[in-house]
Amino acid sequence: MQHETTIAEAADRLSRELPGHRVEILQGRLTVTPPADGRHALTLTWLTERFYEAGARKAGLRYVQNIGIWLPTGADDFAIPDFSLVEADFTQHRIAKNCYAPDVFRLVIEVTSSNWSDDVGVKVDSYARAGVPAYVIADRHHDEAVLCSDLRGGAYRLRRTLKRGESVTVPEHVGVSLELPVDLLLDGDPD
Repeated sequence: MQHETTIAEAADRLSRELPGHRVEILQGRLTVTPPADGRHALTLTWLTERFYEAGARKAGLRYVQNIGIWLPTGADDFAIPDFSLVEADFTQHRIAKNCYAPDVFRLVIEVTSSNWSDDVGVKVDSYARAGVPAYVIADRHHDEAVLCSDLRGGAYRLRRTLKRGESVTVPEHVGVSLELPVDLLLDGDPD
């Protein structure tokens, strides 16, 4: 008797066979992304420092990298955002596969890599349908940043594109007052 592999089983197998790669299921589609480059890592380090300085912990929030968010777009759908601002008790809301309930996510930031089309496409819809209040894309492919916010009815009503020299203002309802310069989102802190 032959066993047909489910998409969730395939994702688990790929995660084991490709260490360091990011495996996600986005709207029923399996995606695999190779490890990120140094500029990508510098951006995530810089974001951690900025949210620390802005007092995110004192506001009852945590800033984390590469934790899964369970998505309502399909039975096995999940994503692994580059950077997330989450409720302090997020670890108590684990669903499966090291993925957490979407309602603990306040802000998600993706820094584009080889899978840039997912970050600017399917993830916009997926994060909105999951109820993530704000989504920032450091779109290195187009050399710009995009802020998706004003979440209503499972869709972002505001999509603001910002160029180098401008800053992304983190929406007030996220819980932290912070300006994120587009140049640093795209390049990380080179110093």
